[in-house]
Amino acid sequence: MTTFSRRGTLGLLGGAAALPVLGTPAFANTKINVGALRFTSHAASFVAFERGYFAEEGLDVEFKFFQAAQPMAVAIASGDADYAVTAISGGLISLAEKGAAKVIGGALSEEKGIDGQKILASNAAYEAGLTSPAALEGKNYAVTQAGSSFHYMGSKISAAEGVSVKFKPLQKVGAIIGAMKSGQVDAWSIVPHIAKALAGGGAVKIIGDVADYIPNYQVTTVFTSANNAAQERARTEAFLRAFSRGADDFNAALVDKSAGDDAATEMVKLIHKYVYTDRPFEKAEGSIRNGAMRINKNAGLNMESVNDQLNWFKSEGLVKDSITADTLVDPSYAPTI
Repeated sequence: MTTFSRRGTLGLLGGAAALPVLGTPAFANTKINVGALRFTSHAASFVAFERGYFAEEGLDVEFKFFQAAQPMAVAIASGDADYAVTAISGGLISLAEKGAAKVIGGALSEEKGIDGQKILASNAAYEAGLTSPAALEGKNYAVTQAGSSFHYMGSKISAAEGVSVKFKPLQKVGAIIGAMKSGQVDAWSIVPHIAKALAGGGAVKIIGDVADYIPNYQVTTVFTSANNAAQERARTEAFLRAFSRGADDFNAALVDKSAGDDAATEMVKLIHKYVYTDRPFEKAEGSIRNGAMRINKNAGLNMESVNDQLNWFKSEGLVKDSITADTLVDPSYAPTI
């Protein structure tokens, strides 16, 4: 886990010029920790930070970066992070059951007509015949941990094809990428900015789309501690307002492409501060642009997808059968879609 903090003063000055005067924020200089992955799919938080939307709400944000979803859920429960965006995992559901965490909104979604997550085959597996998900029988499917979103996707895909796969937990996305390149694992599914970059560089082959198997998948959610959800309502609403403004900017620039070419380039440059930081902008730009997926407006949450995921975790024995959507979700913060 790494951290990053900055006031974002320049972003505040630029953003304020186009906004009505909001007066003194209720939470002036309130420090909060926001959990994130260095993925384009976490861009709403990055935009809200860089453009001063968090600051306008009186929130002094420090990012804590993780390499998988489940450690982020643990950080929320322990108080090391206040708010975070990540996929629903068995760990998150179990923490909700213990009264430690609550989902308060939706973030990344699969949407018809927008290029989404890809199913990948290693080059070695592809050459051996894994040219479509129908050929996954007996193959090693990479996941971070049992009960991760990768586990959910792989299980749904293999079940739809009527094949059996072997799930191989590798803990971190970076480790999975290395294993795919070396042929130690056969298949994986991941967001497009990573999938397309790997395929474009010749490291893997794209063999399918997750959306064909899990339509309208609520890929990531916004969540916080149960205490924040119950006792810090005004602060939580302030976080979601800023986050949602960041999502609106991101969608307009790179998903709907309604903000113009200059705005799109500016958005890519902003995201590059957090994603593919080890690459020059010229090499990172294409992957960031091509990896843009919808971040739900007003943090809307697809409850049909949430319930499908919850039922899958139950069917696999990864969480208790007694857990309900009410256990996991506080529906009072964001609209359902």
